[in-house]
This record gives sequence, structure tokens and C-alpha cells, in this order.
Amino acid sequence: MLTLDQINTATPDALVALLDGLYEHSPWVARDAAARRPFASLAQLKLELNEAVKRAGREATLALIRAHPELAGQALTDETLTDASRSEQHQAGLTACTPEQRERLRQLNADYQARFGFPFVLAVRGPRGLGLDSAEIIATLERRLDNHPDFELAESLRNIHRIAEIRLDERVGHTPVLGNRVWDWAEELATHSDPGYAERGELTVTYLTDAHGACARQLCDWMRDDCGFDEVGIDAVGNVVGVYHGTDRGAKRLLTGSHYDTVRNGGKYDGRLGILVPMACVRELHRQGRRLPFGIEVVGFAEEEGQRYKAVFLGSGALTGHFDLRWLDQRDAQGIAMREAMAAAGLRIADIPGLRRNPAGYLGFVEVHIEQGPVLNEIDLPLGIVTSINGSVRCLGEIIGVASHAGTTPMDRRRDAATAAAELALFVEKRAGALPELVATMGMLEVPSGSINVVPGRCRFSLDIRATTDAVRDACDADVRAELQRICERRGLHYRLEETMRAAAAPSAPDWQQRWEGAVTALGLPVHRMPSGAGHDAMKLHETMPQAMLFMRGLNAGISHNPLESITNDDTELCVQAFARLIEDLGEEQS
Repeated sequence: MLTLDQINTATPDALVALLDGLYEHSPWVARDAAARRPFASLAQLKLELNEAVKRAGREATLALIRAHPELAGQALTDETLTDASRSEQHQAGLTACTPEQRERLRQLNADYQARFGFPFVLAVRGPRGLGLDSAEIIATLERRLDNHPDFELAESLRNIHRIAEIRLDERVGHTPVLGNRVWDWAEELATHSDPGYAERGELTVTYLTDAHGACARQLCDWMRDDCGFDEVGIDAVGNVVGVYHGTDRGAKRLLTGSHYDTVRNGGKYDGRLGILVPMACVRELHRQGRRLPFGIEVVGFAEEEGQRYKAVFLGSGALTGHFDLRWLDQRDAQGIAMREAMAAAGLRIADIPGLRRNPAGYLGFVEVHIEQGPVLNEIDLPLGIVTSINGSVRCLGEIIGVASHAGTTPMDRRRDAATAAAELALFVEKRAGALPELVATMGMLEVPSGSINVVPGRCRFSLDIRATTDAVRDACDADVRAELQRICERRGLHYRLEETMRAAAAPSAPDWQQRWEGAVTALGLPVHRMPSGAGHDAMKLHETMPQAMLFMRGLNAGISHNPLESITNDDTELCVQAFARLIEDLGEEQS
């Protein structure tokens, strides 16, 4: 097996030979990276190979893409592929395509080449390294045909780097064992889904459904039987809680975790990654018979998404003492009150107040989470350090004008509510776009009972403003409200605007952020700091104790809340290693 020491000490020509074939017919990649030695880790080597491609410029990268064979193409039939490419296409089942699949691939490959000017490149070994099937490959090709050419060029390079990563792993004998375990856990947990979605192969787990209960029991079983937690249970709001004691059972604990409920037709890793990664670390400690100077408490929060009831952060809110008992009277779409759902799940409402954690008993809270955005994917980094969880405000509004005949109402006499909302949406886009730490969205626009031949008399809309600080958020909120008033006065309209949610920004505690940075640096990776635009359980725990988050890259442009949400076993391995390094360093601090 190839070793990192061999890679670091080889001559440039010898290094090119050692890494030959990682990048299809492109030895210049390894030659360029050779100048950046020594590499402190396998992760750093992969990163430098990636950077070598970036430095090469557009023509060289196009040549690299064009060096790749067409999937299930003539080269496969003629057996002129490289050994690595032939093995990968065989493992993905492309040598056993049906005639219909082969014809579909032929047509799609031709359409792709005509649109982009280079062949379709896909890491057919997939995110787990086991191989995609023909149907998955065809679906991906169909989807990527709609991409913008610049984006697709970048996506092709990302797949080339994934191909190289898998080939390099095999060459150095690296198997991401812990990453595979977390990936496999996530797959098994995703077999539980609510009725109406499960039948369509979609993942939906909402609060206190049968699927929700099955997930909770599965997590408990893994924590107890596979990972060796000392205490495991489901609390009064449905949180799964596992405790692994330190050398002193009375020592303070590190609190960590995330949520296991999902949005409707969501992804497999949002929330769940933050439960499974620390579980894998505890499992390793247990296997080694080791204890740290502090305890580790992993919580699978029962609810964060707000899909079944209007209340959110039910799980983490109970731990901070912010569970509002008035929520118990809320009813879901089927008319089932929350208190009824809790009773059916065997939860004791009377025990909820006792779930509040005493901050004096905890060192802090850390959370691992898939990024849910494109940044890490675009810059080709597996991990990012969260500096702050954005503060947010949400509103529902309605602009009221006069519905009138589209043919007989002159343009200068209309009181069009929809065009007023459109004008406001453009202002919101411009106002938020002026600051890098601010985002704002009007995600819902609805003309009630709209008709093709009627000037809209009403337009309902939503407003979502998020920023790294409350001051920036509130300034945007004030400006949008003022602009809404000006638009309506000028157009002869009036409006209603109701604030439905306000959450404070949650900046990471500096010392905990530095611990994450140290853990990432120890892996040989650069530190990339970034805010979180999404809300997380960490922002609730922030109200009572210091917190900090680690982001992990998602595939497919980082898409989340979507079935295309995906991760690789290699990135997950690094995430587990970062968490393990954080708790090891914390243990040294506490000793």
C-alpha cells in the first residue's frame, strides 16, 4: 500500500508515477501538487490535488473533463477504458444495462455533449463508494442537463475529485470506517417514514407519529446495544437521551445532539447527522474502554422543524425551560391536539418541567450539522466553522387593493395588489443584497381567487429576514416596513402585516469556536468561518449555555430539505474525526 511518507519523500517524477491514474490521463495534477509537500494528512493531500486543478485555468480543466470516457459508451464496448474506469463502470452496473437503458444513456450523453461541449462525468461509485445503479445514473444525467453551463463545469470537476478520492483511498488502503457507520445508520433510520410518504419512497417524520416513535426506539437501541451509553431513554417530550459518564460520574457533561424529525419529503442528514456523529465517537470510546474527565450527553431532539404543530424547538426548548404548556392545545391538520398525541405516545406531560437542564452541570453545547447550503460545496471544503446562527424575523402580510376588469381598467387607475407585492419583493432583494451578512426572502406570494382577466385586488405574502446580528436584521425589517407603507400610499392601497416569529442571533462562544477550529486544523484542513442562515437547536441552547457548531459539506450544491440531500463517507469520516479531536482536546483541558 502507498504511504503518506512515500508521497512526501518521492521525487516529483516518482510522485507522478505513484499517483498515476487518479485523474484520468492528467498527470499534471499530481506534478503541480508535488510542490506543496509535505502533506500532513490524507485530507490535505486531497485538498492540494483539488487546488492544483483550480490553479490550472479553464482550458486545462476542460481538457481534464474531456479526458473522461462517456458512461456506458463506445469505450466500454471496445474495452479501451482505463482499468480504473472499467472497474467503476462495472461496479455501477453499466456493463449490465438493459437495451432500453443503454439507448437512453446514449441519447442523454449526446444531448449533454451538445449542450455543454464536454462529456457527462459522474462519480459512479457514489457517496458510499459502493456504486450507483443505472437508474440513479440516468436520473442524475437527466437532472444535470438543466444546469447552467458554468455550474455544470464546476459540478463535473467536483465529481472528478470524488473519483480521485475513492481511487486514492484504495491506493493508500484507507477505509472511512466511522464515516461508513454514520452513513449506514442514516440509511437505516431513513427507512421509517410517515404514511402517505413512505409509499412514494419519500422521507417524512413528523412529531409523535408512528415513524417518529420507530426512529426514537432505533436510536435508543443503537445507543444502548451498539455504542455502550450508560443511560439511555426517551424523555417527556420524546427526546432520545444517551449519557456516557466520565471518569467521575458527577463531573460536568458536554451536551451535544440535533433533531431526528424531518420536513416533508426531506433529506436523510438534516439534524440526524448531529446525533449519529457523536454516537460514533462514544462507540469508539466504549470499544477502547476509555472515559474522559467529563460526561457526554447526546440528545436526539424530538422536534425542530415545526411540521405537525406551529410550535418549533419543542425538544431543545424543553431542555432550556422554554416549553410553553399552551402549545399542548394546538391541533394538527387532522385535529389531533398535541396533548392527545403525547398521551398516545406514552409521554408524561407532568414531567416536562423537570426536563430543564441546570447550565452549571454542563461545559457547553456543540452541534454538528450538514451545511444546508452551497458554500462548502462550491469552495470544495468538507468542513466549516459556524461563527453565528442568524437572527431571524418572519411575517405574514396582505396588500389590499381593488379587484377590477383587466380589459376595462386603465393602467393609471388600477389598484393592483400583486404588482405592489412584486415591487416590494424587488426592494427586499436589493436591500438584503447590499450586505453580505443579510438575507431576506418573500417566499410566498398568493393572489386569492386570482383570474387571468382580473386586476388582483389582494395579494398575500410572507417575509423572512435573517442576519448574523439582531441589529442588522432589525434595520432591514424597519426599512422593508417603511417601503411597504410608501408603496401602498403611492398606489392607493392598504396592508396588514403580522409578525409570526422572532429569534435572536446566536453567535458562537469564542472559546468553543476555537476548539472546533483546532480540531479542523489538526486534520490538515484550512479553517473556513461562516454564518448559519438556518435555525438550529443550538440557538435554543445558546440561551442557557455557550455553544458552537461545525458544518459539514453537502453534495448536489448543498441542497437540503430535499431528497437530493447527500453526503460522502469520506467527508463524514472527517466530521467524526473532528468531533473526536474536540473531545480529546477538551479532555486534556479538564485533566
